[in-house]
Amino acid sequence: MIDQGTIQKIFDAADIYQVVSEFVNLKKRGVNYVGCCPFHNEKTGSFTVSPAKGIYKCFGCGKGGNAVNFIMEHEQVSYVEALRFLAARYNITIEEKELTEEEKKEKGERESMLVVTAFAHEFFVDQLLHTDEGRSIGLGYLHKRGLDDAAIEKFGLGYSPEKWDALTGLAQEKGYREEYLVKTGLTIPSDKGGFDRFRARVIFPIRDIGGKIIAFGGRIMTGDKKSAKYLNSPESEIYHKSRTLYGIYFAKKSIVQQNRCYLVEGYLDVISFHRKGVENTVASSGTALTVEQIRLIRRLTPNITIIYDGDAAGIRASLRGIDLVLEEGMNVRVLSLPEGEDPDSFSQSRTPEELQAYLRDNEIDFISFKTKLLFNQAGNDPIERARLIKEVVQSIALIPDSITRSVYVREAAHLMQTEENELYSEVARIRTGKRAEGEHRAYDDRSGKKESLTPRSAGQAVPKADEGCATEEQALVRYLLLFGSVELYEDSREGAPSRSVSVGEYIIQELADDDLELFDPEWSVVQKEYGLHYRSPGFIPAKFFIGHPDPRISGRVADVLSEPYELSKMWSQKDSYVPREELLLAELLPKVVDNYKMRRVELMVREADGKILEAQTAENAEEVLVWIKKKTTLNRIRAKLNEKLKRTGIR
Repeated sequence: MIDQGTIQKIFDAADIYQVVSEFVNLKKRGVNYVGCCPFHNEKTGSFTVSPAKGIYKCFGCGKGGNAVNFIMEHEQVSYVEALRFLAARYNITIEEKELTEEEKKEKGERESMLVVTAFAHEFFVDQLLHTDEGRSIGLGYLHKRGLDDAAIEKFGLGYSPEKWDALTGLAQEKGYREEYLVKTGLTIPSDKGGFDRFRARVIFPIRDIGGKIIAFGGRIMTGDKKSAKYLNSPESEIYHKSRTLYGIYFAKKSIVQQNRCYLVEGYLDVISFHRKGVENTVASSGTALTVEQIRLIRRLTPNITIIYDGDAAGIRASLRGIDLVLEEGMNVRVLSLPEGEDPDSFSQSRTPEELQAYLRDNEIDFISFKTKLLFNQAGNDPIERARLIKEVVQSIALIPDSITRSVYVREAAHLMQTEENELYSEVARIRTGKRAEGEHRAYDDRSGKKESLTPRSAGQAVPKADEGCATEEQALVRYLLLFGSVELYEDSREGAPSRSVSVGEYIIQELADDDLELFDPEWSVVQKEYGLHYRSPGFIPAKFFIGHPDPRISGRVADVLSEPYELSKMWSQKDSYVPREELLLAELLPKVVDNYKMRRVELMVREADGKILEAQTAENAEEVLVWIKKKTTLNRIRAKLNEKLKRTGIR
C-alpha cells in the first residue's frame, strides 16, 4: 500500500495544468485554461482547468475533480494506478506502507499470478506466430474467420499446442511454480503430473480495464466432441468473470467519446466490430449479464445498446439483461440482427459505413422491443396479453428516475393501447411493494437523549437528499470549503476568556448539537472528516478535500468549488445589490443552518403522519399514541424554528 506521506507528495507535485495539458489542448482565458472536453464530443470548449484551485471541470458533461481524478477518468484506471502514473510522471519514489503478513501474502499471490499469466501470454503468441503448428492451425483459423494481422496483434491472440504439457513443462523449466499455474487455471493437476487446460486451442487473452491480462478464453481446434467449443479460465484471485467484460480495455476510450456502449456476446463479435470502426463494443464472454458488468459500463457511459442474435436463447438473454440495466438507472436500447446472423458474420459482410448506418437506424428503445416481442407471443389471447402487459410494466417500475419512468409509461400505453392511469397505478403498486420490503423506520425511545432533529435511527432507511435538503446541504458544504477558517463572531461568555468562533466550527457544532448528519453520503463524509481536522494547524478545507482519496468526494468538491454563483443571491433576491459573500457570513449562515433544520423537521413530521396513518389502519392504538406524541414534540420544535426564521426574514 502507498503510504499517506507519498500520496501527499504526489498531490503536491501534480500540477493540474501540466497533467491535463498532456491530453487536452488548453488555451489561457483569464486565470483559468479552457479546451474541448476529452470525455465527450464537443465543438465549443466547455472544459475548464483552474490551477489556483487545482481542479478541472467540464460544464458540458459535468465531470470534474483533481489531477488524480483526471487520470482515473481519462485512462480508466484505479485510484492507486493513477497515483503510480503521476508518481512516475514527477519522478516520485513510491514508498509502500508496511503490510501485515496476511496483506503481504495476498499481494504476493496476486502479483505472482499476474506474472504467470503474462508469461503464458508470451508463450501463446509465440506459438501462434513462430511455430508450424500455430501458423497452420491457429493462424489459419483466424485468417479464415476474417481477422487480419493488425487485429490479431492488437488483441494479442495466440495458440496453445496440442501437446499435453507444452506450457506447463516450459513454465516449470523457467522456474514458475506449479502452485500459481494451477491457481490461474493454466494447468490442471493430476496424478501423472499437470497438463495444459487450453491445449489445442486458439487463445483470446482477457484483460482488465487497466490492460493487465487476468485470464484466457480458448476456442478448440480439434474435432473432439467431448470437449467444450469455448473454454475460459476458472475464477481466481485475479479473475472474476462476473466483473469482467471482454474488450473493455480497448473499448473504454471510444465508449466515453461516443457516450454509448454496444454489448455483444463473443470474442470474435468484439474483434470484428472493432475492425469496422465500432470500437465502443464489449462482450459478456458467454456469461449472463451481471450487475457488476453493468456498473463497469456505467462508469464510462449511461447509454448501452444490447445486440442480440435472432434465436430464442439470444432473445431470452436480452430480456434478462434489459431489466438489470434498467434497475441500474441506465438508458438501454436493443438491436436485433437479421435471422441467421451474429455480430461477427454481420459486420464481416458490410463496410464500416454500412455497419454504422445499420446500428444507427435499427436500434430501438426497450419498450418497443419488449412490447412487440411479447405481444407477438401472446397473439389475441386477452388473458395472455394482460399478463404480458404486467411484465412490461414490471420492467418500467425498475427505472429509478421518475421522469424517465413517466416517459416510458406514456410510450407503453400508446403501444399497448392501454390507459396511462392504469399503468401508473401498477407501477406505483410495484415500487411501493419494493420499498416496503427494505424499510423499517423507527425512533430509538430508549436512549434517554433529548429529542433529536435527525430522522435516522438504528434500522431506519436513509431518506434521499433530494427530499428538500439537497440545496441546503450543498450550501453548508460550500461554506465549510470556502469560508471554514473565517472568523464568524467572538464568543465572550461571562467568566470565560473571549475566543474566536470560525464558520467551520459554527456549522459543525450546530449540526452536532441536534445530532444531525447530512443525508448526502459524500457530504456526510465531509462533515465527519471536517469535524476531526478543523482544529488542526494548517488545515485548509478546500485543499484537504480536493486531495481526498475517495474520487467521488474530490469530484463533488470540485463541482462545488467550480460553481459560478454566490450563495448570498439565494437569500437576497430582493436586493438589487449583493455584497461580497464574506461580508454577509454573520447574517447568512445562521439563516442557512436554521432553514436546514426546518427542512429536516418537516421531513420528520411527514414521516410521523405516515406512521400514524399506518397505525390507525392496523388499529394499533398504542402505536398511534406513540407517534402522536412524537409529532407533538416535532411541532413544538417547528414552531420555534418558524418564529426564528420569520424574525430573520427568510420565510
